[in-house]
Amino acid sequence: MVNAKVFGSHLFLLVLAAMRSPLFLLSATFLLACATPAFAQSVPIPEVASAAGASNAELPIVSPGAESVSRLSPVTAENRLVLSLEARRVYLYRGEMLVSSYPVAVGTDETPTPQGQFTVQQMVVNPVWQSPWTGEVHEPGPDSALGLRWIEFAASDAGAFGFHGTPTLESIGKAASNGCVRMRNEDVVALFEQVGVGTSVTVQP
Repeated sequence: MVNAKVFGSHLFLLVLAAMRSPLFLLSATFLLACATPAFAQSVPIPEVASAAGASNAELPIVSPGAESVSRLSPVTAENRLVLSLEARRVYLYRGEMLVSSYPVAVGTDETPTPQGQFTVQQMVVNPVWQSPWTGEVHEPGPDSALGLRWIEFAASDAGAFGFHGTPTLESIGKAASNGCVRMRNEDVVALFEQVGVGTSVTVQP
């Protein structure tokens, strides 16, 4: 029969040795991490300076209320966009054939729409917009400053630029934006279905 005091002393020493082992410490750390509640991280709000030095008022926030799309089907792969700043119109081509065109609003002289050759970089359904002046986050929808769709084609130190819907219909056909390309909501929804990430975008004077 084993002496109770001796057995208890040996058991204490065994437990103490086990606690000092790297395996025990690793297991304890794992259990502690699993027991710690995970808090959802807030979506970072990009701060991008516009050409005029202010934050870009038309930069979307991709949030749980928005759906980011990445697609390039055989049909959209053949499509390309040509934006004419002078005509204030975007033209959709399939190869060399003109498919459709839509009236737009472009950037002002102070906050111009960039010219050159670009590709679609990001597409968002129901983009969420935050006012750079008040910090208020606005719900997505047709009355949002970004309308129902966001099609980004350029990003630089001057900001992020894209096609998007707008409730400010009187600005269509004018140089009125902070550099982005405003469209009627029904037009940007139609355009959204005919392009994909990687679609060519040519912006000409």
